Amino acid sequence: MQPTTFLGIEAQNWAIIFATLVGPILAVQAQKAIEALREKHNRKMYVFEQLMATRKARLSPEHVRALNMIDLVFYGQRVIGVQRRSTAEQRVLDCWKEYLDHLNNRHEDEPIAQWSAKGDELFTNILHEISADIGYRFDRVQLKRGAYSPIAHGEIEEEQNELRKATLSLVTGRHALKMNVVGMPIDPDVANANAMAIQRLGSAVQNGAIKIEIAGEKAGV
Repeated sequence: MQPTTFLGIEAQNWAIIFATLVGPILAVQAQKAIEALREKHNRKMYVFEQLMATRKARLSPEHVRALNMIDLVFYGQRVIGVQRRSTAEQRVLDCWKEYLDHLNNRHEDEPIAQWSAKGDELFTNILHEISADIGYRFDRVQLKRGAYSPIAHGEIEEEQNELRKATLSLVTGRHALKMNVVGMPIDPDVANANAMAIQRLGSAVQNGAIKIEIAGEKAGV
């Protein structure tokens, strides 16, 4: 059987030439794809680690920064102009939107304990969905109760928050600064001089009028 040829070169040799030319290009593209996936995974890991490490310090800058990165890190990717996002990434974004709405909307008549409890549940939902997306297995109880925070840290954070509110209330004029003066520093010499002046003034007043003496110059002086 006569081998198939093209431009005088057998098909088998064309396959070798094609593999020689295209192989390195495909290898480079494959390496880039792997690096992109690794970088994407690392960014998700960073957000998850920050949220886990600060789940008992939710006013810390690190915690707020990690939350604000969720939209970007779990956005997905665009392939040939088409937005692609996994189901797990979409669940993370949905949980984050719900939690963000909760943080930005608190009714004045809603008890703070009830509002905080709901926030805990919504935040736990985010941690649970992120852990599932990056391949970790955490149950909700572990995510919610497994963090440690010294009691003193919580007291300090609460005191700082109260101090911030009190300062803001004074600056904006909503409340006045109360003062209770129990004593004033007095110079004894000044006090004695004032007392003598009052006594002299009292002795100078007769029948409701002030007696005034004018001392003139002596004759011949």
